[in-house]
Amino acid sequence: MAAGGLSIGVLMWSFGLHTQTDRLITARWATLIPLFVMASMVALRRTRPLTALNIGTVALVADQFTYGTLVTALLFTDLVYAAVVYGTSAAARRIPYLTGLITIGVTIGFLVWWQNAIALVVGLITGMVSFLPALTGAVVRNHRQAADAALLRAEQTALLAEMDRTQAVVAERARMARELHDMVANHLSAIAIHSTAAMSIDEPATTRQALTVIRENSVAGLSEMRRLIGLLRDSSGDSEPAAAPTLAGLDALVDQARANARPSGLVLVLEDGRESTEGLPAPVELAAYRIVQESLTNALKHAAPGEVRVVLTGGRAALTVEVTSPRGERPGPTAPGSGAGLVGMRERVDLLGGAFEAGPVTDRDGRRQWQVRAELPMDVKDEERA
Repeated sequence: MAAGGLSIGVLMWSFGLHTQTDRLITARWATLIPLFVMASMVALRRTRPLTALNIGTVALVADQFTYGTLVTALLFTDLVYAAVVYGTSAAARRIPYLTGLITIGVTIGFLVWWQNAIALVVGLITGMVSFLPALTGAVVRNHRQAADAALLRAEQTALLAEMDRTQAVVAERARMARELHDMVANHLSAIAIHSTAAMSIDEPATTRQALTVIRENSVAGLSEMRRLIGLLRDSSGDSEPAAAPTLAGLDALVDQARANARPSGLVLVLEDGRESTEGLPAPVELAAYRIVQESLTNALKHAAPGEVRVVLTGGRAALTVEVTSPRGERPGPTAPGSGAGLVGMRERVDLLGGAFEAGPVTDRDGRRQWQVRAELPMDVKDEERA
């Protein structure tokens, strides 16, 4: 741009095309000095916009004392535009106001001096050379800033969407892990204990009973596993989801656990002291059912012979689930534990905003017990995941 403007300006100068006559400096070659300076400043318009504008302004004023060229004025308009677009934010705000005031001042000054309407033409030219490029630069800069802000918002939105997707995947995997553990761990624990008993006790009756329990738990665990796999594979959304277990099936759960725990010397007792058995939110029922199921599984793995008591209490505000089992040395086979069951129970309660405790306690008779206690608030929506 600098080279092209300089070439055109020199060409116009060589043909004697000037913008003014009868100036202070009459030497024709003097016209080339402001032109060369202005062209040099155009080369700096991106890297040093304010410096180029200041020096260009001096060159434009000097050009008024020579015969002048139109190219010098046109190059100056580009310097004004570049100072607003590429300069600092403060300069971009000040330059349009300053050039506007200069335009008004020049117009009024020449009107007072000349007392002629030609002063309006001079003011118009001044505005076209200074104020109009500054205003154009301000508009372009604002559009660019708006585009950059929109791009930044789009990137932030995409980042937040990716974070939400990642969190949703993690939460879904955690929910699947809880469901898988709670559904299958009970059956596998019973299988492990009874298979160990069948191998260690050389009695046909005991072995047959253990194999019967093993088969029942294998079939039940396989059925629940197939149901879960079917839900994961079915992505059409057309089929109805399988019904989640409720507290109405708690008796059957305790009966099954009672049959599995009988060889270990455990006696299971269920006490339902709720004020009402109706109107429970689905997430609360599912969480309570899974907590009882996992607690009974842990008792089957680790509890000493004695009474395992399941107690349900509560009213409209909250449902309380307590499962107490005896602690101590346990004869016969045991099953290893990983601690994932306690983590899953705590996660279920935390998702509902409840309170969860698990640890050793001492009953009134001084006997050591292990107690799991969960308080589940009722003020949750059915859409919330347990």
